[in-house]
Amino acid sequence: MLQSRPPILGFAAFSGTGKTTLLTQLIPLLKQQGLALGLIKHSHHSFDIDQPGKDSYRLRAAGAATVLLASSRRRAIITEFEPEQEPRLTDQISALAHTKPDLILVEGFKAESFPKIELHRPALNKPLLYPDDRDIIAVASDCPLALPEHLVALDINAPDQIAQFILTRFMEPLRD
Repeated sequence: MLQSRPPILGFAAFSGTGKTTLLTQLIPLLKQQGLALGLIKHSHHSFDIDQPGKDSYRLRAAGAATVLLASSRRRAIITEFEPEQEPRLTDQISALAHTKPDLILVEGFKAESFPKIELHRPALNKPLLYPDDRDIIAVASDCPLALPEHLVALDINAPDQIAQFILTRFMEPLRD
């Protein structure tokens, strides 16, 4: 996955660090550059995207293993995994292939091997991930950190800077 096309970039951090907040700031900035973005988010919880009482919910609850809901504006595919299994990133990337994104952003899946930006806030008193994760290529923090030379230091509160890093590191090599 390190040299995949489309490129894949993850955001790894402990809960409460601001992964989703940063991504909601980065996505419009990257989209302004004409990129079609795919996003994969890992959830540790059971979730429903359809609501009790709605037809899609009732059909899934009745036993349909996969329900595809489509309208003129969007499509959602709900797949039940039996037996229950931890999702693998490669399977989720395959599920996005038909959309032909220019870049896939990933929130979570921090135990899998692919390029990641670590988000770190020292005030949360959590350890840095990069010493144990060789796939981290940059650390975005709200405080200056002493990092090894191979890691890029980014400001977690400067989404423009992080977007520029992503464009330079992942999209410019594709244009060459």
